[in-house]
Amino acid sequence: MTRDLQAGRRGAAAGEARQAVVFLHGYGADGADLLGLADPLAPHLPGTAFWAPDAPEPCAAAPMGRQWFSIPWIDGSSEAESLAGLERAAADLDAFLDHVLEAEGLSPDRLALVGFSQGTMMSLHVAPRRAGPVAAIAAFSGRLLVPERLGEAVSKPPVLLLHGDADDVVPHASMDDAAGHLARGGFETYTYTMQGTGHGIAPDGLGQAVGFLRGKLGLEA
Repeated sequence: MTRDLQAGRRGAAAGEARQAVVFLHGYGADGADLLGLADPLAPHLPGTAFWAPDAPEPCAAAPMGRQWFSIPWIDGSSEAESLAGLERAAADLDAFLDHVLEAEGLSPDRLALVGFSQGTMMSLHVAPRRAGPVAAIAAFSGRLLVPERLGEAVSKPPVLLLHGDADDVVPHASMDDAAGHLARGGFETYTYTMQGTGHGIAPDGLGQAVGFLRGKLGLEA
């Protein structure tokens, strides 16, 4: 049984959205951490419903925040526990994306994912395993988990990977590693380095993501 994810929503009025963007937060944060991006993005993505779920578990290392799955070198969990948590959270997120599409009356090709850190890991793990390909994934400051299982992909949405070259949490090299696996797996893959940026989302990276989303959602003039 999947767990219901609590979520915030902003943007287009109910019943009027032409597309949806789902923000997926990082380890120790919550949905509100990224939902604030809806306000500056809305003028550039008109007609969009923005959703931001909370991850399903309290964060072991930051009790006021949430986690999609445990991280052994941070919270002392085992690799087996972490992988089991990933799979359980993947099922939760998969069900949540179905809920968003049903609530907004949209087809999968009108849905885009924007992930940060652990939210990027979830995006890159879940979206390719969905039968209906989403329009796009904008993936900040994360990595591709279990790349040896990328052959399980049943859909191959376009991916933009963005990463700060001063990231001391998830190394910048993780972007090139993910890009290589995705490209070899047949994914339309792009990369962008945020110069001088640590573990975060810089304005130039956000601008690149907006342009990418506009193009893949068919919003270019």
